[in-house]
Amino acid sequence: MQPSIRQLKAFVAIAEFGSFVEASERLHMSQPALSIAIRKLEECVGGVLFNRSPRGVQLTPEGKFFLPTARRLISDWDDALGDLGELFNKQRGKVTLAALPTLAAGFLPTVLADYRHRFPNIAISVHDVLASQVDDLVSDHRADIGLSVQPLRVEATHFEPLVEDYFVAVCPVGHPLLAMDTVPWEALLRYPIIGVSRLSSTRAAIESVLEQTRLEMDLMCEVSQIGTAGRMVAAGLGVAALPSFSFRQISAEGIGWRPLIEPYVPRSLGIITPVRGSPSAAATAMLESIRAHAGQLGGTAAYEPPRPPEGDRDPS
Repeated sequence: MQPSIRQLKAFVAIAEFGSFVEASERLHMSQPALSIAIRKLEECVGGVLFNRSPRGVQLTPEGKFFLPTARRLISDWDDALGDLGELFNKQRGKVTLAALPTLAAGFLPTVLADYRHRFPNIAISVHDVLASQVDDLVSDHRADIGLSVQPLRVEATHFEPLVEDYFVAVCPVGHPLLAMDTVPWEALLRYPIIGVSRLSSTRAAIESVLEQTRLEMDLMCEVSQIGTAGRMVAAGLGVAALPSFSFRQISAEGIGWRPLIEPYVPRSLGIITPVRGSPSAAATAMLESIRAHAGQLGGTAAYEPPRPPEGDRDPS
């Protein structure tokens, strides 16, 4: 049997006051209950901790040896409870997020500003990475929450859709394609293309369209960042197919855009969380904040292109 924290506190109180009466009053325990606590503690440690006499109560040599340890154990217990209380009350802790760069740049700042205002002592870490890395970070429990497209590792993660994104044709100002209300992929691909990394979810979706339509693209150059692609388009080096939410991430100066159709290619963006385990109190509060701000993803962006008519949607 291991000593209880109640027994340790009883031992320290008696040692400090030298009296069962005073210790019982300080601990709000009856004297019989206090005596039982000390008896059980002595049974646990295998010997007598106090000498009782008409002059009061004194520690035995073993009791004197044990007193600093008992005080330290009580202090550690109180500290642990205090730390745990602060975690549950979100007075301390840490949340790690993994997000697509488009969401990290265009959606998270408002979420994090609100969260930081409410919970100023919670540390926040953000990984703005590719979709596959978001999936890995959440699956491996290196990130509490992911913001991305539908993950591939469905057995290890749960996906909660928040909004539907879609592709737009991005062209330099004055480009002939901007005279159209919507742009077929076939028309876009007649021009040199500024492509994004083959490792990105954006590029994977474009490659899927090419395979579906049996079209080819004239890849003028390939870049890692969507913002770089936007500036190259503005410079007249080519055109690009980018997700509509990209425009939270790039400058609109010198470019225009139109919804891409035939096929219409939607992408569901949402929250990724691990299947196993429960989120911390800090992570739970972050999820609530993300959901509360999700409305701004659905049409309040500064550069939100118009949705194509229903007839232009790909039935698949």
